[in-house]
Amino acid sequence: MKIQKIDHICFAVKNLEETKRVYKDDFGLDPTVEYVAQSEKIKVARYCIGDVAVEFLQATDPDGEVAKFITKRGEGFFLISYKVDDLEKALAELKAKDIQLIDDHPRRLFGSRYAFIHHPSKLGGILTELLDGDFDVEKEGE
Repeated sequence: MKIQKIDHICFAVKNLEETKRVYKDDFGLDPTVEYVAQSEKIKVARYCIGDVAVEFLQATDPDGEVAKFITKRGEGFFLISYKVDDLEKALAELKAKDIQLIDDHPRRLFGSRYAFIHHPSKLGGILTELLDGDFDVEKEGE
């Protein structure tokens, strides 16, 4: 497996509109893209800053993982995503090392294939994701 870069980092927030206001007022930044991912039960404001995107996630359903995270731990750092050269190969390599994965097969969202690999308890409370492909909200729906 070859990790190419950190693709994005995500923060769970209770109030996405307030977070966007602070980023606009304090930093002069507008989201590069905003979207709702029904499958993940979140709405997102994504800021592309240099080579790394920063995403703020607000739960759309109390049963979603972001909602559970906030209830248990409060707002904060939720996920790190690494771009890999070949997601299928990376998952196979991790399975061969007897690493217990959250996702055995890739999920799809907006032109990217991704998989959650480590439970947050394994890496300091942070969910870890691998992805390949390029994120493009215009490319396809969920």
